[in-house]
Amino acid sequence: MKTPLSSILLVLFASFIGSFGAVFLKAGAGRLHREIRTLLLNWRLAAGILMYLASFVFYYLGVREGELSVLYPMVSLGYIWTLLWSRLFFGEPISRRKVAGLALIIGGIVVLNLGNR
Repeated sequence: MKTPLSSILLVLFASFIGSFGAVFLKAGAGRLHREIRTLLLNWRLAAGILMYLASFVFYYLGVREGELSVLYPMVSLGYIWTLLWSRLFFGEPISRRKVAGLALIIGGIVVLNLGNR
């Protein structure tokens, strides 16, 4: 079975949205205190959870029609987006090891998708 392009795009979009979910969770977690009120009024935390839920919906729609062995590794592209967002929004460093890890992720996805032809 060949994985349709629409499934690939849905899973890619899911990984993109999920990476923003991680950003909002981190931003929200930094504002939590011991009072329950801070949890209930934390819009960043709520936005992170909603983005993860939206990511799940797009991921579900993507894997319905395609090969799981091709699509699931594409979720790891979220790590690439998350690395970029963490640098942009939180000033976290991008080390050589992180770049090497991302290169391995991209290489693995390319190799797996070669089998999709």
